[in-house]
Amino acid sequence: MIRRRPPLRSQTRTDVDGAQTSGYERGHSPRRPTMTGFYLVMGLTILTLSPTFAEERASPTSLAQQVSQRADQFAPIDSDEKAMAVFTTTVGPALGLKDAAGTLGSKRLPSKMVNELKLAELSQAVYELMAALAAWQLADSIRHDAIQSSTAVPLSSVKQEWLRNHSRSPSLSDLLRLTQEDQTLPTSQSPSNPQNTELLLAAGHTVFESSQQAIAAWWEIYGWKDRIRQAKGRARLCGTWQWTIHNHQHHEEQKHALVFPPDGPVSATIPGLSEMIFLGDGVYLRWEQNGHIQEDSLLFIKDNTKIEGSFVNNMGGWGAISGKRMAPCQR
Repeated sequence: MIRRRPPLRSQTRTDVDGAQTSGYERGHSPRRPTMTGFYLVMGLTILTLSPTFAEERASPTSLAQQVSQRADQFAPIDSDEKAMAVFTTTVGPALGLKDAAGTLGSKRLPSKMVNELKLAELSQAVYELMAALAAWQLADSIRHDAIQSSTAVPLSSVKQEWLRNHSRSPSLSDLLRLTQEDQTLPTSQSPSNPQNTELLLAAGHTVFESSQQAIAAWWEIYGWKDRIRQAKGRARLCGTWQWTIHNHQHHEEQKHALVFPPDGPVSATIPGLSEMIFLGDGVYLRWEQNGHIQEDSLLFIKDNTKIEGSFVNNMGGWGAISGKRMAPCQR
């Protein structure tokens, strides 16, 4: 919630465009910056992400390639331990998920760090990804065997149970049942018989459903770093602040009390705040209301008790922002 943030407009009583003067000039020259928020965030992004630029270009389009190239690695997976081992050593890095693989592969992490990084949730996403890829590989191999009229290798009950626990494919159960029934058919049975056709259809459905699950799980793991970064940033910003905003366009200054809530759906509790980005000590806030846009580029200082930076808006306003924490986070 916000105690009071005036409506956005181009006159003197807005924290987007203007503020009543109290001499807070901060040594700014009379030049208007352009896209202050954009350049700060882009600079921070380059400094923060450039070492992993190759990973940031990763996409789930390589999932099918991994299934075909690593069939010998997916086939033996029948437990969480085996799934995690394959993910951390080969599949994770190959899919552009190097950070998640490295973190989960680390030994003896402090329990505090395990909780902060939400590794239990991340592990669950990995199990779902690996189960989807294993079911995808299995269905693809069964489909190939059915077309070639060859006998598929029987699945152990342990692997079937593990796949059922983690796979979200509705067709997987039918596929496993039909596979078991297919083992009892005569080897001379024609590949065009109804049983074989039903098996092919179930395999095709499982491939499609497993690919969709794999894509969803990939994005869940891929977005893990950003979710942790955002949660930490919102925890630092949570609380009651007094912000002093000086608009160099009108040479006016205004003070506002802002209350940032705990981590949650920001748009539902802070009117006008459409975007928050946290990169280290950097904070980017974007405010949108009635066609008026403001970008705040800020930095935490003094052990999170103060915040300083600047703003620019689409009405020609620009200037400095200085804030100090008045009360801690109310959870």
